[in-house]
Amino acid sequence: MHRPMEGVRVLEVAQFTFVPAAGAVLADWGADIVKVEHAERGDAQRGLSRILGQAGGREGSSFYPIMEGPNRGKRSIGIDLEKPESRPLLEKLVRASDVFLTNYLPAAREKLRIDLASIRQINPDIIYVSGTGFGGEGPDAEKGGYDSTAFWARGGSADGCTPPNAAAVTAMPAGAYGDSIGGMTIAGGIAAALYGRKVSGEPSALDISLLAVGAWANQFTVNLALLNGGPLPKVERRSEGRNPLTLTYRTSDDRWIQFSMLQPGRYWPEFCRHIGRDDLITDERFATVESLLANSLKAIEIVTEVIAGRTLAEWFDAFTGMQGQWAAVQNSWELGNDEALLANGRIVEVIDADGIARKLVANPVKFDEVPPALTRAPQFAEHTDEILTELGYDEAQALDLKIAGAVT
Repeated sequence: MHRPMEGVRVLEVAQFTFVPAAGAVLADWGADIVKVEHAERGDAQRGLSRILGQAGGREGSSFYPIMEGPNRGKRSIGIDLEKPESRPLLEKLVRASDVFLTNYLPAAREKLRIDLASIRQINPDIIYVSGTGFGGEGPDAEKGGYDSTAFWARGGSADGCTPPNAAAVTAMPAGAYGDSIGGMTIAGGIAAALYGRKVSGEPSALDISLLAVGAWANQFTVNLALLNGGPLPKVERRSEGRNPLTLTYRTSDDRWIQFSMLQPGRYWPEFCRHIGRDDLITDERFATVESLLANSLKAIEIVTEVIAGRTLAEWFDAFTGMQGQWAAVQNSWELGNDEALLANGRIVEVIDADGIARKLVANPVKFDEVPPALTRAPQFAEHTDEILTELGYDEAQALDLKIAGAVT
């Protein structure tokens, strides 16, 4: 069963990426996701034309990756939840759903009557899921947050990626970086909650925050800091005593190679043979793990010079068959065309609204060796009429809702 969520219905009242990304993952897994967008404004992310200095799409195309990634496979209905005429429609959607998914802040949820108590009053068996910046309790429960603030900055990654004495804090490596990780986390929580409801008969209420996801991503250093009773000192990357086979080195064509051979005693001889320096194997400065680490600065100097002598392509050839762990530092284009991702169906074709074949990154979970069959993200309110019909509204009733401004 490569679509294990087939038959699960999720009602998503959310925007931007963090929570909608969870809906996209569940859609990949077979769930029916009904996305509620504001009847006039839609998902606020539809209005973002530039991200990290880059255009959000291409002129003349309806395909916007910033919307397609976290919204593929969904159906969109435009509802103004503030209109009293929309309430019966919302309640029908809630009754028909297994999961209610939102990223609205607590006060907004209460105002719109989509808080836990209100939704459970309509459907006592529904799983209620909220994605927040800083958690549903505590002093920052009503504070909004993006992944750049809650996940990256406050969540420890920015500090962990910023070298000592840097002139500026390291920025996130990609748009919606923490949001995408967090969305995957939410999807896993929903899967667990669905299983729990099946076993116990009790529905769960889930709260996942970007801050908590950031702390989890940095759990090793956080746990170590808690053990030591204070912040960890910043360490220069190329310091004495450092394993030279756990660093990055620049090639002659200005590319980078990352080595991660955590057992230098095991991998140093093999590595030396593949770089054409057999003499380093018996060199007394590097012949044992102890001597290699004691003379690590000299070893790093030699490896730096050797790696700088060839291109990345030449090193790919030279490292063929080497068991030690290494990888080229890839850019986004190379990653999108990575042979391993393609072979495993992790880059998937999708047909956009214009009938043109595009490609998207699939979620990282693969069921039964079958790549997911993706469908494009919905256009704004594209499925309003379809969903109204499913819920039993006739044409006259649907028209009344539109005239009242309750739906679009």
